[in-house]
Amino acid sequence: MVKINGADEQAAGSSLADWLQAKGYGGRMIAVEYNGEIISREHYPQVVLHDGDVVEIVCFMGGG
Repeated sequence: MVKINGADEQAAGSSLADWLQAKGYGGRMIAVEYNGEIISREHYPQVVLHDGDVVEIVCFMGGG
């Protein structure tokens, strides 16, 4: 299991990019922390999720 934003997900074996796309994050303004480190968007395809990984995703929102 991979812990993503505090919830257990069956994401092991997926690339971060594929998981984000499948969950509807594609194209959105987000920041991703992977095991305590901020990951640049261009590295999402190379990051493969493994059991025990911890991912935090923050979405940016505008408003006024």
